[in-house]
Amino acid sequence: MPREIEKGDRARSLHAPNCHSAPDFNGRDRLLTPTETAKLLRLSPSWLAKARMKGDGPPFIKLGRCVRYDEGALFQWMKSRLRLSTSQL
Repeated sequence: MPREIEKGDRARSLHAPNCHSAPDFNGRDRLLTPTETAKLLRLSPSWLAKARMKGDGPPFIKLGRCVRYDEGALFQWMKSRLRLSTSQL
């Protein structure tokens, strides 16, 4: 059984990180999983997957098989999509 370390309210394993863990870089922008990103943007994870395939979603980082979203880049992407009217592209 893997040993656990308490960090805040969550326990994390001492084993190598996997695709389900998102590290915090001590004050720097965090790397979010697709599930965390979907919750933040209030979109579905499948929308994010389709947007990655089409190339019109938020910028993402591919680390091996893992997909991550930089928190700061997500906020920049959202700002770039602000519109004043539905006629704006």
